[in-house]
Amino acid sequence: MSTSTIIERKPLRAAGRIASAIGLVICGWLALVVALTFGSAPGKSMAIIGPQAEALAAVTKANGRILASNRYVTIARSDEAGFVAQLYAAGALLVLDAEQAGGCSGLPPKRSTAQL
Repeated sequence: MSTSTIIERKPLRAAGRIASAIGLVICGWLALVVALTFGSAPGKSMAIIGPQAEALAAVTKANGRILASNRYVTIARSDEAGFVAQLYAAGALLVLDAEQAGGCSGLPPKRSTAQL
């Protein structure tokens, strides 16, 4: 091995470590968000991520109300406790709190008095 080969490998190792750290942070954040979703209060809107047909079937099996649906995200709500666990048991791939995940509550936007 020449000296130039050894020098070129160090930046690659550092980049690999940085990429691994970023991946670990993202996975940890996603795990935390999913875990917190189980503690959501009844009546909150949930975003079911995954194919539309599977998400609609999961909401129906979990006795939820579908508020909106597109190809990969379905927004649903239920007043029953344990709705998130029921969605996963019914085959949902990923369930997130819709309001925290991006403001997708399924409700019309609130108007402020400045807009009136």
